[in-house]
Amino acid sequence: MYFFLSNLSFSDICFTSTIVPKMLLNIQTRSKVITYTGCIMQMYFFTVFGLLDNLLLTVMACDRFVAICHPLHYTAIMSPRLCAQLLFLTWFISMLGALPESLTMLRLSFCAVIEIPHYFCELPEVLKLACSDTFINNVILYMVTSIMGFFPLVGILFSYSQIVSSVLRISTADGKYKAFATCGSHLLVVSLFYGTCLGVYLSSMQTHASGMGAFASVLYTVVTPMMNPFIYSLRNSDMKAALRKLLCSVLSSQ
Repeated sequence: MYFFLSNLSFSDICFTSTIVPKMLLNIQTRSKVITYTGCIMQMYFFTVFGLLDNLLLTVMACDRFVAICHPLHYTAIMSPRLCAQLLFLTWFISMLGALPESLTMLRLSFCAVIEIPHYFCELPEVLKLACSDTFINNVILYMVTSIMGFFPLVGILFSYSQIVSSVLRISTADGKYKAFATCGSHLLVVSLFYGTCLGVYLSSMQTHASGMGAFASVLYTVVTPMMNPFIYSLRNSDMKAALRKLLCSVLSSQ
């Protein structure tokens, strides 16, 4: 769990780092200019780490499924080698999945100077500003979004359906609480991730106000990654014990 959690934290840092530093620079210098190459790179890496977050949450759901439904075989199934292979697979799929959307952007033509009504180069917003036909780009965007959103979500739902079924067969209330407690943080993070992403795209379909869309995007690009460390730290007994030990050592040294 901690192996995947550390990689999720790294992915969250990279995810926000594709947007927030440039946004802060724009605020500081009061210049909102971004080059064509910089915009394409921002879209690519934003998609990569967004997909990586999604796939890591799916792998972590499978990890919780094995831990709760097959506890005696957990160390044998979730071996360090398998964990490394799963991590490599998530990185490979994320980088490969982000390529079609970014590469097809290169075929589009734009005016010399355009104004993106957003605080970063979000792919749907940039597509609206293209001067050439975007039919192929829209098809690829919906295909990648559907595939990379549907299958991981199915994996998470299947894992939790098996977890709930297994927990309900536990006779004692204490046993049920301990089983649910092991996946409570992950379930909360999954709900935040999918809930904010779904809210953004539903609101973008119902309204044409770019300000509202930009505000909604802040939720899943900045707020959700920022909340993840707090969720895991405050709900995890090992994290709380380590924090308590650190605070005690600091206070005793003073």
